[in-house]
Amino acid sequence: MENEVYTIPLNSIIDEFQLEVIYAPENVAEIQVGRSDLNRPGLKLSGFGKLFEKDRIQIIGRVEYEYLCSLPEKARHDSFESLVSENPVCIIFTTELPVSDEQINICKKGRVPLLRTKTLTSEFMAALIASLNVSLAPRITRHGVLVEVYGEGILMLGDSGVGKSETAIELVKRGHRLIADDAVEIKRVSATTLVGSAPEIIRHYVELRGIGIVDVRRLFGMGAVKLTEKIDLVIELEQWVQGKMYDRFGLESEYTEILGINIPAITIPVRPGRNLAIIIEIAAMNSRQKKMGYNTAEEFNKRLMGQIHGDK
Repeated sequence: MENEVYTIPLNSIIDEFQLEVIYAPENVAEIQVGRSDLNRPGLKLSGFGKLFEKDRIQIIGRVEYEYLCSLPEKARHDSFESLVSENPVCIIFTTELPVSDEQINICKKGRVPLLRTKTLTSEFMAALIASLNVSLAPRITRHGVLVEVYGEGILMLGDSGVGKSETAIELVKRGHRLIADDAVEIKRVSATTLVGSAPEIIRHYVELRGIGIVDVRRLFGMGAVKLTEKIDLVIELEQWVQGKMYDRFGLESEYTEILGINIPAITIPVRPGRNLAIIIEIAAMNSRQKKMGYNTAEEFNKRLMGQIHGDK
């Protein structure tokens, strides 16, 4: 659900970033991280803790470390103890900074995980925030097919039986890649970006009516599939309706709103004789061209208007 709050086990972060576990309480497997923003607790260590947020992972970099080292022994103890007393989700020392026995004992007393990484502070924080943004992102599941065509993530939507899966297989045969069939898990990983993937149970599988379930990875090889892809274009496939006016020039920009983000969208009518795979390839290339600053419809319209005015 869009408003559901997601968490990730602290152990997953430890494994992903190969963090050194200096101290971990017995219940470390139960600790969940629910915030993607991190905190460098310089203000808290200096005595100002009014707006301290313990749900964030606390990062001790060289600045915080040098500040602690500059304090007298008792003040250093009290400063670090005040941080641990807030019961933060965990404390991570970066840049392989030394951790004193005193700090370990304080964390043991407060049952706060104490971890360390060799990575530089800014580099580690950027990587961890990026990872958490994906893991904790708002998400929904849409019925559709997600493929990568010429580097563009194409989300095909439409009623069951309209030909989404068959089109995906044809695109795979033409050298493109499948991300998800039937159900697409969509995550909002930033204010402008949606990323789609397949639920693990149906990953790399496609259902073809009359044949059954097909394992795309085994049939076409590892190069035919991909785990995730940014969604660049939404294509709505619908049965051709006689008499309905379809866009023939592409001057009007249409968008589909997903998780609060507007994604460029087009509608493609489906009827016997239309090669959907080729049409979608052209749509993907046209989408890339627009992002590079060239809009074919606008250029054609300018040429047409110039011709009209030139004839007058």
